[in-house]
Amino acid sequence: MAQKKKQVDSGKKPKKWIIALLFSIFLGGLGVDRFYMGYVGTGILKLITFGGFGIWYLIDIILIAVKHDFAKVQWVD
Repeated sequence: MAQKKKQVDSGKKPKKWIIALLFSIFLGGLGVDRFYMGYVGTGILKLITFGGFGIWYLIDIILIAVKHDFAKVQWVD
């Protein structure tokens, strides 16, 4: 039986979920997760505020862990 491939939305960039989660856990305070997902502006803000003083860092870990539907990201396995 052939496996069905997920359709990638043309307006979204395919990103590996596990990579984004690891970036968020280990380098989220520096905004690396946001840079990886294509959000350069918020990545810079997260970098200069040290992960939004820790709050934004925790929120992003939760959002990525539950595979939140970000506007620019198509999660792939």
